[in-house]
Amino acid sequence: MYSVTLSPKFQIVIPLPVRRNMGLRSGQKIQVVEHDGRIELIPERDIKDMRGFLKGIDTSFEREEDRV
Repeated sequence: MYSVTLSPKFQIVIPLPVRRNMGLRSGQKIQVVEHDGRIELIPERDIKDMRGFLKGIDTSFEREEDRV
């Protein structure tokens, strides 16, 4: 776990090991979500990177009648 400091302009710097592990790049958009007293940062992915990410998902579950 890493610790960061909030600047007077309310900015933080994401530590280098985290940026490398997550594949973050300068200028990339990140969604900010508040959840149960936490702040979560979710990197936005290019639509091209999303192709095939659901491959192999199990779709054999019971659907509600109005959700066909």
